[in-house]
Amino acid sequence: MKAVVTVLGKDTMGIIAGVSTYLSGSGVNILDISQTIMSDMFTMVMIIDTAKCNLKFSDLSKGLDELGKQLGVEITVQREELFNSMHRI
Repeated sequence: MKAVVTVLGKDTMGIIAGVSTYLSGSGVNILDISQTIMSDMFTMVMIIDTAKCNLKFSDLSKGLDELGKQLGVEITVQREELFNSMHRI
């Protein structure tokens, strides 16, 4: 199953490393990633594959939320089909 992870917040060192390490440790594969810094605001979008994730999706989401608090950013994860349904043109 694919999902979309978004990360938004003030740019600080270690955001990409922290999120990537958490996902890898949870058995999640990062399929695609885009990140940019606008002024001092960090934005990142990842497409992930959760087929081999060792957590329930709700626990993955809670863990990313907690990680975001530690890193000082907002992290959200949505299943791909929900994301696509919400962003139809």
